[in-house]
Amino acid sequence: MPVLDVYDIDNNKVSQLEVSDAVFGAEANEAALYETVRMQMRSRRLGTASTKERCDIRGGGKKPWRQKGTGRARAGTSRSPLWRGGGTVFGPHPRDYSIRVPKKIRKLALISALSLKMKEQRIIVLRDFPMEEIKTQKFKAVFDRFGLKKVLFVLDQSNAILEKSCRNIQGVKLIRAEGINVYDLLNHEHVVFLEPSVKKIEGTLTS
Repeated sequence: MPVLDVYDIDNNKVSQLEVSDAVFGAEANEAALYETVRMQMRSRRLGTASTKERCDIRGGGKKPWRQKGTGRARAGTSRSPLWRGGGTVFGPHPRDYSIRVPKKIRKLALISALSLKMKEQRIIVLRDFPMEEIKTQKFKAVFDRFGLKKVLFVLDQSNAILEKSCRNIQGVKLIRAEGINVYDLLNHEHVVFLEPSVKKIEGTLTS
């Protein structure tokens, strides 16, 4: 069974934590990771791009010139896509880019991402993170002590002081255990867990 060292905020090892082999010691499934990240990225697209076709542009009802005898090409409307100010041909319209990935695949991808971080030794577990007031510098000093730059910080429950202390620190993202996801895990170099959040995640993924 994999074991993680548990530290205090002064970077002193205080204990060890046994974690589930099924969650932190599994083989990474690249296909599941790809599909899940693709799903997350597509879900973030707004899909609000919109263009007007010739029928959507006001005016152009009058024929610019008569059909024959002018020596020019025939034209039926000044809103033709060939004209300046005319409509767009096959332009984008509002749409939903999201795709669906089965729940089992999403779960497998999350386990794969956690196992990859475990294998790369990029997981740090903190016993707790005591802060009595909102202090960005104090929060940043803890991560500087560990030599961390791009960090995903996972809490077991809502903590307004920690959430507000880290929101202006570049490269640090704070989420709660129930919001942990594959994209954020892969997009950050290190993952820092508060000790209770590890068991909370294990309970969700092994149930």
